[in-house]
Amino acid sequence: MGSKSVDEVFDAAAAGVHYSAFRLEELDLKASMSGVEQPTTSRLENGHQEPFVIGVAGGASSGKSTVFKMIIDQLRDQRVVVVTQESFYYGLSDEELVHVHDYNFDHPDAFDTDMLLSCMENLKHGKAVDIPNYSFKTYKSVPRARKVNPSDVIILVGILVFHDSRVRDLMNMKIFVDTDADVRLTRRIRRDTIEKSRDIKIVLDQYSKFVKPAFDDFILPTKKCADIIIPRGGDNNVAIDLIVQHIRTKLGQHDLCKIHPNLYVIHTNYQIRGMHTIIRDAATTTHDFIFYADRLIRLVVEHGLGHLPFKEKQVITPTGSVYTGVEFSKRLCGISVIRSGESMENALRACCKGIKIGKILIHREGDNGEQLIYHNVPKDIANRHVLLLDPILGTGNSAVQAISLLLKKGVQEANIIFLNLISAPQGVHVVSKKFPRLKIVTSEIEFGLNDDFRVIPGMGEFGDRYFGTDDYQSSTPFFGDDKNRMRLL
Repeated sequence: MGSKSVDEVFDAAAAGVHYSAFRLEELDLKASMSGVEQPTTSRLENGHQEPFVIGVAGGASSGKSTVFKMIIDQLRDQRVVVVTQESFYYGLSDEELVHVHDYNFDHPDAFDTDMLLSCMENLKHGKAVDIPNYSFKTYKSVPRARKVNPSDVIILVGILVFHDSRVRDLMNMKIFVDTDADVRLTRRIRRDTIEKSRDIKIVLDQYSKFVKPAFDDFILPTKKCADIIIPRGGDNNVAIDLIVQHIRTKLGQHDLCKIHPNLYVIHTNYQIRGMHTIIRDAATTTHDFIFYADRLIRLVVEHGLGHLPFKEKQVITPTGSVYTGVEFSKRLCGISVIRSGESMENALRACCKGIKIGKILIHREGDNGEQLIYHNVPKDIANRHVLLLDPILGTGNSAVQAISLLLKKGVQEANIIFLNLISAPQGVHVVSKKFPRLKIVTSEIEFGLNDDFRVIPGMGEFGDRYFGTDDYQSSTPFFGDDKNRMRLL
């Protein structure tokens, strides 16, 4: 079972084979079953990839939270945000607060569905939203709403997220967590009595008066809307694995790598995501920004060096044994795009002793978009492999200018490795289309560009944040080796 692909399971389900881990009812797979390749998701007008929206529904205490957390854990190389239906409860009036134990929180009318719909539509169209912060102590929304940015994957979770067809229509995948009623009741009693310190009699009264009838009348009927039904919730690892495989085939970052085989995104983990979180935070101090940016840059540089040509080499170890390894090309230089690219020089020098580093200055002058370029590169650059350094790939226009200059200097296109921290899909398309033989190495693919052609979610003006300056005046560009480590500030 574990070796079957998602499509094999889908095909088997259509043929009538039943897998207890995973049941499909209405997922539209006719095109995939017929072998016709379909677009993964639709495109937005500004070039962004629409996010993959997953709805997770089920009765109270069915294990919905466990399921979406398991999905997030496995989608660690994607940006995932969670929107909970509970955030959209209506605030209670003073009269309702007096009789709060008689208020039915499991009824569809308890939620501000119009506001939920508006937030989801904005997220799906690449706009950041403020999600209400609902308090179960005051039974009202409290200040400091949660800011949620567009992402690769949006998970909408709640007992009644399938009830309104307008919300359902926004979803690419609908999951219903199907858990036995006795298990749900046991979990609810444990949660409400231990975590919320409620009297067990009140818990049981609410269950019999509101929770169970609402499940039978409103929640259970939406089960037929689900594409995937997960028995046993979070205990069903096979179902989670298959769902994640299917989601991965639908995500734009993987498609981008398939479209452009010269694009390499370093394998991510929670350490890398954590460092990205810090340097993207507008409140991060300059000291911390430099520290964590340097760590990420070092990872990108090391990955880029792995794409250099090599030859086999044998050495004798201290034990007298022969070790067969490799030796990389020594004809190498770095070229930084002033000034942000200079932030990547220290990592390159730390990895490549004595490496020559040249510089290119690209400046957009006026409204006509003319590029004025000043450069100082090694005289023998045509005979070298080049690591082009620029932490942010946005529109790709400056990168095209820099790469074109290198080609005019005699550098072979296939000998250029372009190193970035973050890359917008638009920039990747521009550079890869014009220079299909160079390699692009980055640590994350961004959502895209906004109306001002700034990378989003991005990290702001990288050079200003790294060097701690508002205005930058560079001296004449230069190139130097390990013995001449000048730093422009």
